[in-house]
Amino acid sequence: MANVVLEFKASAGDSEPQSRPVLIIGQQSNLQKVSWSQIKGKLLPVVSKEIWQAALSGLTPNPTDSCPLYLNHAAVAALPPRVSRHNSQSSANFVSHLVRSSLPGGNNRCIVMVCERSDVFASSCAIARAFPIFSRRTTSSRRAEKKHVTVEIMIVGEENSALDVGQLECLANAAHGVRMAARIVDTPCNEMNTDHFLDEIKAVGAELGITPVIIRGEELKHRGFGGIYGVGRAAEHPPALAVLSHTPVGATQTIAWVGKGIVYDTGGLSIKGKTSMPGMKRDCGGAAAILGAYRATIKQGFKDNLHAVFCLAENAVGPTATRPDDIHTLYSGKTVEINNTDAEGRLVLADGVVYARKDLSADIILDMATLTGAQGISTGKYHAAVMTNSEKWEVACVRAGRSSGDLAHPLVYCPELHFSEFTSAMADMKNSVADRENAQSSCAGLFIGSHLGFDWPGVWVHVDIASPVHAGERATGFGVALLMALFGQASDDSMLNQVSPLGAATNTSEDKMERDCKRRRLV
Repeated sequence: MANVVLEFKASAGDSEPQSRPVLIIGQQSNLQKVSWSQIKGKLLPVVSKEIWQAALSGLTPNPTDSCPLYLNHAAVAALPPRVSRHNSQSSANFVSHLVRSSLPGGNNRCIVMVCERSDVFASSCAIARAFPIFSRRTTSSRRAEKKHVTVEIMIVGEENSALDVGQLECLANAAHGVRMAARIVDTPCNEMNTDHFLDEIKAVGAELGITPVIIRGEELKHRGFGGIYGVGRAAEHPPALAVLSHTPVGATQTIAWVGKGIVYDTGGLSIKGKTSMPGMKRDCGGAAAILGAYRATIKQGFKDNLHAVFCLAENAVGPTATRPDDIHTLYSGKTVEINNTDAEGRLVLADGVVYARKDLSADIILDMATLTGAQGISTGKYHAAVMTNSEKWEVACVRAGRSSGDLAHPLVYCPELHFSEFTSAMADMKNSVADRENAQSSCAGLFIGSHLGFDWPGVWVHVDIASPVHAGERATGFGVALLMALFGQASDDSMLNQVSPLGAATNTSEDKMERDCKRRRLV
């Protein structure tokens, strides 16, 4: 998978399965809408019309099913015929699974994705997740030749016109962002420390014609970034705050994405155990997703000011490490008594969101982070946990999750009941809760929001992706598609306009979603 080149096309052309193995995937009802004349060029001469029709009739997805059409050269796979209201109509998670399990082998392969136009973006991002880049297996490193996978998007339904060049470019950039984010998260800290992460940011900046602003090491301390500096000061490679800024003429609002980039989390002096520490290279998942989404979003054209703020540090153990009982002054000017050095992500993000408010004058601030293990208990392995001071944006995040395949579900937002968990006799607040059984993920988010101020008039959105950022031992690139969809209305790209939940006319599925949200509020 590491050497795979992924290419999206409106038509992949005809080729025999022995020369180019093929996987045809879609809902059974959509597959049955495909005429034999549309698909025969990828199956003849070894798969006849009768075999194709028999295979379609024999599929019994529960929730999915697949059927080989000719040896290990051609296969068809069916997605679930229906999904629940908290899932994506695209069945994006099942798309990734079927591509990994059913795609025939070979150096030149084809995937035919059969779907409705509204599911094209989510399905394409899901396919990208099935092809991780990072690998240090010696067998794969010896293979110099690239493997090619061509993805043909075959649209069925009422709006079944072929994708244009701009839309295909959008899919390619989104897929690149997903795979790049996953690569960064998969890379261990000895190859992805704060120096390396800054190199990734600089490379994206150079590609976009943007010079990043970087505040690093002792300068963080001198300028008052007590959260980022306190978390990362014990590491060999110093902490940093890095900013990429896109400021087009005619912008009407300023948006800031703030990413948690803890390149490794030992827990600090409140050290993790031998079973809970492995995998903590993934604690930079929020920053990685924002970098991947930022590149893709700007490449597709973005009408408003968009800043990406990266809060980078390694939570290491050493003579200068922060101790429990230490008190730090954060960029907000508020003091924090440290009672758990393993609650470090909220400290760096508090500095980041306040920088976005004070220095960037942001109207909308979204932070994304692998913040709490409790997120997986709250919303599970597939849904990000979302908390915001705006009900409109809460609904928008859920909608964007469905249209992008990066699912999201709301957390409780109730600072008047929960923020007392951080009460300190010595400082303005502690950094970890008194009662770990009282809405942990919500409280962690409230810590970040408190530094903006609960009366701040702007929009603040907090997205916790701790569990969806990986599936097993592999990163998923989660968050890239969600961000692109959520802010798609400000894009110059028609496809992102379509999947955006803000400002666009709602379609039937979105109307149903609105009814579901209203029903939840009434209940």
